[in-house]
Amino acid sequence: MNRTDISRVWLTPAEIWIETTDGRKACERFSDYSRFQSSSLKQRENYKLSHFGIHWPEIDEDLSFDGFFK
Repeated sequence: MNRTDISRVWLTPAEIWIETTDGRKACERFSDYSRFQSSSLKQRENYKLSHFGIHWPEIDEDLSFDGFFK
């Protein structure tokens, strides 16, 4: 899965969600990752989409789009 398959990315206080162009939705819980547990909301909101996933430069964390569906 790559960036062209993703139609939307959004945050809740506890999770990050993605939606694919074919309508599938998936999330990852921040509580499952130690770097997110100690990060601020501002740091969580500062993400960049790459070709294959999401990168948070301030906390040096990456999640792949494929990983959301495993």
